Amino acid sequence: MTELNDHELLAEFARSESEAAFAILVTRHVNLVYSVALRSVGRAHAAEEITQAVFIILARKAKNISRKTIISGWLYQTARLTAANFVKGEIRRQQREQEAYMQSTLNETDTAAWSQIAPWLDEAMGQLAETDRNAVVLRFFENKAAAEVGVALKLTEAAAHKRVNRALEKLRKIFLKRGATFSAVAIAGAVSANSVHAAPVGLAATISAVAITKGAAAGGSTLALVKGALKLMAWTKTQTAIAVSVGILLAAGTTTVVVEKVSSPKLSATDLSWLDNPKYWKLDDRVLNRLPSVLVLRPTKFSQGGGSISTGKRALGMKVTPEDLLGDAYGFSAARMVFNTELPETNFDFIMTPPYEPFKPLQGEIKKQLGLTAHPEMREVDVLQLRCKVANHPGIKPGDDGNMGMSGGMGEIKIVNQPLTYVAAYLQGYFRIPITDHTQVSGRHNLTLKWAWNGKLSETEERNRIRQALLDQLGLELVPAREQIEMPMVEKVK
Repeated sequence: MTELNDHELLAEFARSESEAAFAILVTRHVNLVYSVALRSVGRAHAAEEITQAVFIILARKAKNISRKTIISGWLYQTARLTAANFVKGEIRRQQREQEAYMQSTLNETDTAAWSQIAPWLDEAMGQLAETDRNAVVLRFFENKAAAEVGVALKLTEAAAHKRVNRALEKLRKIFLKRGATFSAVAIAGAVSANSVHAAPVGLAATISAVAITKGAAAGGSTLALVKGALKLMAWTKTQTAIAVSVGILLAAGTTTVVVEKVSSPKLSATDLSWLDNPKYWKLDDRVLNRLPSVLVLRPTKFSQGGGSISTGKRALGMKVTPEDLLGDAYGFSAARMVFNTELPETNFDFIMTPPYEPFKPLQGEIKKQLGLTAHPEMREVDVLQLRCKVANHPGIKPGDDGNMGMSGGMGEIKIVNQPLTYVAAYLQGYFRIPITDHTQVSGRHNLTLKWAWNGKLSETEERNRIRQALLDQLGLELVPAREQIEMPMVEKVK
């Protein structure tokens, strides 16, 4: 049994549901999957849950995976997508903070290179074509020889060398845009030495026992993660098959619209008259999901209202301040940004619904129209730490397999199937100071926080009401502290 290759083991499991065959597959690849998950979320417990979800997906898809598929490459991509589904909005910031801490404890052969590229590694890998990504996984994550890479990819050894070098060069250029100026050789060495490390003892056995049931024995939060990841994998496969048309730039005053693909039969991405209709500018995910694939950034045309909404890779903002616009574009709240320059006094409207990497194009439009850019730096600053004062408080209910979301208004926050990190992220807008999650409560939860809001109260009085509601309704408290966290520096384009 131990001499069987990945596809023979998978075929044995698909044919007879052999626990022994699947256990060998898990043992063989658990470190790879766990490491991808840990880099993405930065928390060991969450990484274990993601790892378990990936192998449940493998078990469910065992009969349909082609023999041409590189199993380690497939697992890498599935782990990356599952982690991406787990990490939303402000969670991306949490990932980079935890990654920075994790890197400080690693025994690195090239500390400078790894510490800079690690937070962006998996995002960069996601931008590679499948064959290039498989080549990098095989050569540097699994440390296979070029000849073995060639056999797996059905290439000669020389062709495998070229494929790997070309993929490394692509990674180098991606990292260069992030400010990491390392050679392809340095990147290869850092990834080879640091990208995979041991999963917790016993995790493989636990995963095997749960995954062979295809999730029947898994917890609700894990099954929700599996469900979300499967949807994301299907969406990614669909988007890859779409031939996206060449973007066209339309200038109307200072409005920029980049058209990528028409996704709605009712609204046109070429006839943009619908942009002047207020009914399409609503903070309603049902309306947002019906919009065609466009990128819009313009000075606001609204005299009242305001706010923003996001659903996955789609977002819409009405009459948002420049601070909130930058926060939406870079994935940080204004409380976590350092403004080293004056900002425009104009508020803005935006829609970003393109199928690929919507945040980067929005960052580009901000750079063009406002002349502003941002880059992250680690700084030690004053923060509030969200902590559990009362363990297992009944106000924090376990999530289920349903939809996920967050909503709020004056005096209320509602979290559905989301980590408690979302509470910390949302409260930053009220306290105007970074809030970090130290609850040590893992998984997804449902909760509602309400307080008696009064627009005539001072900020101090309003915040005191929120603090009391947190304690009474959720058993949580906000504790002042100093932490080293990532803070985007907003500057004028040079």
